[in-house]
Amino acid sequence: MSFRNRALPEVGSPFHFPSFFMSTAFKPQGIYSAQWIPTDAEGRLDRTALTAHLAFERRCGIQGILALGSTGEFPQFDTAQRIEILSAAREAAGPDLSFIANVSDIRPRAAIEVGRAAKALGYSAIGLMPPMFFPVSPADQLAYFLHVAGAVDLPVMLYNFPELTGKKIDLATVAAFADRAPMCAIKQSGGDFGYHRELIALGREKGFVVMSGADTRLSEVFALGAAGAIGGLVNIVPDVMVSLYRNRAESSSPAALEISQRMVEVGRIVDQLTFPLNVAAGLEARGLRPGVPKMVVSEHSAGLYRKIAIELRARLSDWGMSPA
Repeated sequence: MSFRNRALPEVGSPFHFPSFFMSTAFKPQGIYSAQWIPTDAEGRLDRTALTAHLAFERRCGIQGILALGSTGEFPQFDTAQRIEILSAAREAAGPDLSFIANVSDIRPRAAIEVGRAAKALGYSAIGLMPPMFFPVSPADQLAYFLHVAGAVDLPVMLYNFPELTGKKIDLATVAAFADRAPMCAIKQSGGDFGYHRELIALGREKGFVVMSGADTRLSEVFALGAAGAIGGLVNIVPDVMVSLYRNRAESSSPAALEISQRMVEVGRIVDQLTFPLNVAAGLEARGLRPGVPKMVVSEHSAGLYRKIAIELRARLSDWGMSPA
């Protein structure tokens, strides 16, 4: 399938991207944690819990982290807190991982400030979602992406999660951005699993990779040609997800099918509660410290949280998976 002749959104002259920025050597691959950020009752970062959590994920063999993505609840933090978290995560994770910073913000100046801080801290790339809340046309999405990318000067991973942003990044916009900016990847999350196929085909043409957020369908996305996964469930079962990636060439073997079924079961259990609080419940089940919820939690949700922690802990024990 070719996308060269598709109609592309126009970009106004203030947002044109210099042509020498249009290629990037960095391409994420493997299993990245969409990193959970533990906080205390005042909303302050719990560095000790974050450091212990990252040490666990590193032992399990993850290749990188996405800091301050949707699992990281980035809208809960102001700009100064986001920069503090980027610094703490970079320090705690050590030098052997790749780092992507989600800098998405409705305010372009804030996205640029966080992005420049990420560059100074040694992050490999930034992630960009469409601006949220207000309606944004595809042309204005593209202008926003180019504007922030040009000001930050790092490789960019576009981040498509329409269920949260209310806006899909369409193929024409992705293609136009890849033609004009250093696009390294796109993260595809949400319910439209079929969109992986179109994005992977376009990525082969334009030179970027697809990182999937479909944690419970990893064997399928690897078979389609995705370079890896960036998932919330990596926080809970990084060992399982790394194993799936390492054995992706043997995805139809009995052992691989059993591991894939475990991911489905983990997803079934945690999905009794809404995202991202369900990830925190999963962390409790694995013996990690998720911190204090950043949102107001009803008694009903608190009950589901406890139920998930108990149920998943028992299932992990059945599988012989020790607490982190």
